[in-house]
Amino acid sequence: MLLSLFLLYLRWYVSRHFHGLRLAHGERFRQSGSGPLIVCVNHPSWWDPLTCLLLSRALLPDAEHYAPMDAGMLAQYSFFSKLGLFPVEQGTARGAAQFLRSAQQVLALPKAALWITPQGAFTDVRVRPVALKGGVGSLVERLGACTVVPLSIEYTFWNERLPEILASCGEPLRLENVTAPVANAKVAAAMEAAQEELAQLAITRSSACFQTILAGGAGLDSVYGLWQRMRGKYRAGHGSIGGRL
Repeated sequence: MLLSLFLLYLRWYVSRHFHGLRLAHGERFRQSGSGPLIVCVNHPSWWDPLTCLLLSRALLPDAEHYAPMDAGMLAQYSFFSKLGLFPVEQGTARGAAQFLRSAQQVLALPKAALWITPQGAFTDVRVRPVALKGGVGSLVERLGACTVVPLSIEYTFWNERLPEILASCGEPLRLENVTAPVANAKVAAAMEAAQEELAQLAITRSSACFQTILAGGAGLDSVYGLWQRMRGKYRAGHGSIGGRL
């Protein structure tokens, strides 16, 4: 019940700030197979956790979704624990051990999906090469076998007043019996490929390349149309924004 109410609020909140939430290659999630599933997301913005909450329900509505959260923040906003977030102490060896232990427990559950941002800090989508902290590699090594789905996110302006949230699923990566350094390198390469693929889609400025998960606020036509109606000079269609207002 709490999750349903929060998701309703979240859809309203995000739609006020973005023109749309759009997803490419969502079908790749269905190719992830069985067993432990880790969704590795790049980390460009404060909006990422909210974006992932919406995407998780769109991509895998029947799964149980989990993600780590800073222990201090989770203590302050304890209701997030009811949404699948578990506490991790940031920047300490104890926190790293805590993450590995909790992540393994989560992934032992049926229908569980673990969402993580392995870059470990806000990182511009253009930074290359993609570099990851060691946690994801250590987790993969301990699991023995799992599937990693790279998920790329961008926040960009197209032709409207509000920005777009664009997301794209990369090719699922099946990892078995690999060491932590090898796993880290493979996941980093997969995430970089997903980011490059999304960048090319973003350049098209076309929603036809995406599935619209959430339609957001009014665009230019609505804003300028309202202004023209207020002046009593509304004309349908696209007009110049130059000249005297």
